[in-house]
Amino acid sequence: MTSPVVRFDRPEPDAFTRPYWDAAARGQLLLRRCRDCGRVHHYPREFCPHCWSEDVAWERASGDATLYTWSVVHRNDLPPFGARVPYVAAVVDLAEGPRMMTEIVDCEEARLAIGMALRVAFRQEDGEEAVPVFRPGDC
Repeated sequence: MTSPVVRFDRPEPDAFTRPYWDAAARGQLLLRRCRDCGRVHHYPREFCPHCWSEDVAWERASGDATLYTWSVVHRNDLPPFGARVPYVAAVVDLAEGPRMMTEIVDCEEARLAIGMALRVAFRQEDGEEAVPVFRPGDC
């Protein structure tokens, strides 16, 4: 009997993050906004990492971002990343303020530039959770 292939790219939704993943399946990126200090954060947490308030709510993000930094990954032995190399691992600045780790898709490496405009897209494979990725904003 063969054991299932362990994958390292699948999120593990729980009751708290379910709204985030449901929105992603609809092509929407959600963030959390603190109702006390007004700041937005990502990744989703049940409290504000800035003022520690638990009065936080889901908010739809614009989907706009700028490229903060990136690295082209040429080797990754963890499934399924090996089949995707080379790929662009990146950190983007969301229009709402937070930084987010992600992947840049549909863009040649030579076109990448710090500060370039990006737009959220979603990768969904084999009925799995939709995962936010970014592509150049002029697409």
